[in-house]
Formats: sequence, C-alpha cells, structure tokens
Amino acid sequence: MTTTLPPTATPTPPVDPTRWPDVARVPHAPLRAAVAARLLRRVASRRGLRVELPGGRTPRPAPPGAPVLRLHRPRAFLHRVGAGGLIGFGESYQAGDWDSPDLVALLTGLAAAPQTLVPAGTQWLRRLYVQKPPDDELSTPGNARRNIHRHYDLSNDLFALFLDPTMTYSSALFPTGRGHEPLATRDGLPAAQHRKIDRLLDLARVGPGTRLLEIGTGWGELALRAAARGARVVSLTLSGEQLALARRRIADAGHADRAQVRLCDYRAVEGRYDAVVSVEMIEAVGRPFWPDYFATLDRVLAPGGRVALQAITMSHDRMLAASRTYTWILKYVFPGGLIPSLRAIEETATRHTRLRTVRSDAYGPHYAETLRLWRERFTERSPQVAALGFDEVFRRTWELYLAYSEAGFRTGYLDVQQILLTRDGVTA
Repeated sequence: MTTTLPPTATPTPPVDPTRWPDVARVPHAPLRAAVAARLLRRVASRRGLRVELPGGRTPRPAPPGAPVLRLHRPRAFLHRVGAGGLIGFGESYQAGDWDSPDLVALLTGLAAAPQTLVPAGTQWLRRLYVQKPPDDELSTPGNARRNIHRHYDLSNDLFALFLDPTMTYSSALFPTGRGHEPLATRDGLPAAQHRKIDRLLDLARVGPGTRLLEIGTGWGELALRAAARGARVVSLTLSGEQLALARRRIADAGHADRAQVRLCDYRAVEGRYDAVVSVEMIEAVGRPFWPDYFATLDRVLAPGGRVALQAITMSHDRMLAASRTYTWILKYVFPGGLIPSLRAIEETATRHTRLRTVRSDAYGPHYAETLRLWRERFTERSPQVAALGFDEVFRRTWELYLAYSEAGFRTGYLDVQQILLTRDGVTA
C-alpha cells in the first residue's frame, strides 16, 4: 500500500514541544548540514533514488520507478540529519520535513547494504553524532517496567486497531507458495498467528499436564492455546494494560483454572516448569542482562524440559555495532532493548547455563508480510488513532516504525527465528 502526496504538498503536523521536544526543535548545524547534503547526493546516485524538492523540482534525474524522497523542508531535513544522523532522519519524518509515496520502497533501498552509504575512510565521522544508549533506559529491574510501559501500555484500543482479532504482536507464519514465498492475506492473518503459536508449542512439546512458563504474555493468545491443550500455564508480563486484557480473555474462554497471568519481572519468577516459551521478549532484555535471562530459563526448567524462543535476530557484526548505538527506534519506540544475533544467543546460553541450542528455524519474509498487513491497517485507521488521543507526530512515528521494520526484513537486515534449547543439547 502506498501513500500518494502531490508534489506541492507541505504537511505541517502540529508538534507539541512538551511531548516531542526534539521533533519541535530544528537544530542549527550548517557545516554538518553541508556534509548531509553531499551524502544525500551520493546516496541518491548510488541507490538510484529520486529526490524531489518543493514544487516537484528534481536536482538530478533518476531511473523510472525509482524510490522517491520528497523533501518539503530541505533545510530542516539537512540540519536534522547533519546534527543527528539517523535519529535526525527519523525526527525529520516525524516533523513532516519529508515524505515518500512508497515509504517501504524508499527505506528498503536505504536499508540494503547500509555500510556502503558512507564513503570508505569517513566512518570515523560516525563518532561525531552517534550517541550511546542512556543508562536510565537500561532494562534493570527498576527500569524495565517503565520501558515496557512506554510501548505496551499506550492503549489496548490502539493495538486492536491494527492487530488481528488474536491480538498477537509478533510474526505470523503463513502458508507458502511454490517458491516458498509467504501467502499473506488479511483474512488469513489469525490462522497464520495460530500456526506460529502452535509450532512453538509443538517445539516445546506442550500438551496435557505440561507445566508451562511463558515469559512475555502479550495479550494472552499463546496462554489461551496452551491451556486449551491441557497445559498449566503461568504467564509473566510487566504491562498493566496487557495484564488486564489477557486475564479477561482467559476468563472469557473458560481457562482461568489452567492459565494465570502475573505482573512479574522474569528475574523474580519461581517454580519449576516442564517447558518455557518466550515470544519476541529477548529483544527487550538488553545485552547486559542476557546472562540473567538465560540463567532464569535454566533455573526454572525441570529435568528433561525444553525452552522454545521466538526471537528477531540480526547478523553478529551488526548487533555488535548496534549495541553501542542509541537509535531512533530506541528513543521513540522500544527503549532499552537490543536485537540479538543467533550467535549471541548460543554463546550466552553456553557461557552462563547448561542450555544448548538444538535447532533454529528462520522465516524472516513472513515477518515482512505481517508488518505489511499491520501497517496497512494502521494507515487506513488513522482517524481512529486520532480519536484515541494520539497526535499527528505519533501517527507518523508509528508509520515510520512499521515501514522501517518491514524494510529490515525485506532486505534480510533482520530475521526472525524459532529456537529450541535443551539442557546439554539433549532432545529426548
């Protein structure tokens, strides 16, 4: 789905400086803006992008069908990017300085081989504008609840606008075509989410009588399906909004006697469980706390038990670079987190626990399609988003977040894995 704007359109969303101080403020950085202008020309030439200035003017020709970067306020765009790098690029979109008729196509073009965007020999310039993640966003026991609150407690009604009726906020697993491409449709999304959940429960061998721990409740769909299998489920969350809705959904389904949801940090959980599952939770843990996370899994797992994780992953070298970088996503969407690599998961488990990776199955293209369906629904329902009290800057923030994430999976920069771990690699 694309959003078409006339070349002369100049969106000017109202920016509340108390809520969005760095979006409302345009930095003054003339020298860095000049560097950003040169970089923009290089990127447009190397990636075949079409840059449009106000009035539809184009500084240089571009190939037919080229992704379009439409600058409404070029000066603000260049000063933001020059002063803040990729954070400035995102804030410029939030402010309405630029747009694109096909945001995903533009971001996909930029996300492919990102290391080649900056000329060789100038990588040292990165130190001038890249910030380190702030200490007050590290996912310590004291900070984790606040970090989760900033995203998952925004509004259950907001998430219901773009998620499917299962309220599942993680990658679906679609049927595939002859070329193994995901066959994703809006009507098929609930079944695809159930297929993903069932595959993970099968991986953990969850069945009648299984004592199951779920770390990261979401809105309760996995706990519901596990309880329907006859498992005894304890599910942990730090989100008050998710806690309330998950409990209500479980009670309405008649499974309150087999599934309980607790407001509890994973580090504080007690008991022994035959299986542990966790869906896209490790990304919020933060690299300093990965040893604690895996030590918890090992501590609560009963003899012969199995751990089944679903995790977004990236390559190891990119993960190492990202671990030292404060990104736009961390600042505005997911504070305190880091997407791991599969190697980091394996090494952390090996160094700190008796758990070993037995198998991993990747299906990144399915996440790209899941995000496409979410993004289309979110865009279509922008009036309802506004009716919930979210302003235009918030809408643009989430539009960019969903498109940016989709582009990451389409280029292979990101992947998603279902991972099975057992003690010492024993599968029986």
